[in-house]
Amino acid sequence: MSAITEAIPGEFPRLVLDCWMLSHPGYGRENNEDAIRCWLPESGKQSGMWDLLALVADGIGGHSSGEVASGIAAETILRLANELDDSPSEVLRRSFTAANAAIIERGRGDPACVGMGTTCTLLALSAGALFLAHIGDSRAYFLRDGQLRQLSEDDSLMAQMVRRGLLNEKEAARSRDRHILLHALGTEEIPALTVWQEGLPVQGGDAFLLCSDGLTNFVDDSDIASAIAAMAARDACNALCEAALKAGGTDNISLGVFKVAADTSATDSATSCLGAALSQ
Repeated sequence: MSAITEAIPGEFPRLVLDCWMLSHPGYGRENNEDAIRCWLPESGKQSGMWDLLALVADGIGGHSSGEVASGIAAETILRLANELDDSPSEVLRRSFTAANAAIIERGRGDPACVGMGTTCTLLALSAGALFLAHIGDSRAYFLRDGQLRQLSEDDSLMAQMVRRGLLNEKEAARSRDRHILLHALGTEEIPALTVWQEGLPVQGGDAFLLCSDGLTNFVDDSDIASAIAAMAARDACNALCEAALKAGGTDNISLGVFKVAADTSATDSATSCLGAALSQ
């Protein structure tokens, strides 16, 4: 595990970010089918559209194919997000659509990858605003003034039934069908994406979380909020991962915490710390 220092440029007040991501295979899986990625602009250089790109992808398909799908999604999306020239929402939509096509193409050409797919949830900062792109049941959360709210909406059968009033959240959590996804990259020719057209203005003291369901299936929202509010990004990630493991930890656990410093008045430089533990 390593740390690097980066600068976030822009015409807006510079955001001082504390960022950390990690992924743990958990106790019940031979492979880690999750993928985590975080991109920051090079120190001291203008980077174009983005100040931050971060994603969590949770592969599905069994054996090694889920890992293949999540890896394709992560690499394709981050590459194209930095190559395409369009509005933030269109860049993210086109990047996700291309990743979907790449996963389908790989599945058609490799019998071991037939039927694979992946969730993918991405947060992006551009010009002082936060954008979301999402498909599946990995999640994005936003913490402001101690209040945690889920930004993404689960593309799962149980979540849909809760939204329609057919089940409550406790009944859905106990259901044997709670892992059934309605949408994922690689499972349909035209992916049912959620992409924000407008960004959410960010201010000092805000924090964001990306995570796979290996965290949220074992750790309550209240505990998530407490850890993020009280700890630095790295410590919060470690504490939440440990909490998921203690609660069972039978799935891959992936998460990233991104905290905006309360003082955003920096003028000459803005630093952020990124760490990634791809497996433990």
